[in-house]
Amino acid sequence: MNLILPDVKDDLYAYIRGIGREINAPVIEIGGVEDHVHVLFTLPRTLNLGEVVQNMKSGSSRFIKKKKPALSRDFAWQRGYGAFSAAPSTLDRTVQYIRRHEEHHRVQTFQDEYRAFLVKHGLAFDENYVWD
Repeated sequence: MNLILPDVKDDLYAYIRGIGREINAPVIEIGGVEDHVHVLFTLPRTLNLGEVVQNMKSGSSRFIKKKKPALSRDFAWQRGYGAFSAAPSTLDRTVQYIRRHEEHHRVQTFQDEYRAFLVKHGLAFDENYVWD
């Protein structure tokens, strides 16, 4: 759902950055659109990917519901998530992609982009389990 609106977006991103600092998974870049967020962070050696994502999703969900009580009934992150590694040599390109994300989604939906990404990289997927 399109619930990450301009009046909460910057505060949400700052809050997610704070979670990253707190758990030693510093956020390099964050951005997105009304229905999803991209977070580029450094994965600490003390946590696995699922723990970092869980911390960011649960903490930011509580934050949004507290900041915007009108969203408390509707707002939730989807159960799953997509995670991809970025080599140091691609960090600048990845940061630029995240920064231009809103512009990018004016021409291609997230779902179409994600499907194309999975196909391009030869990753098998089942539509029944990609979206919720």
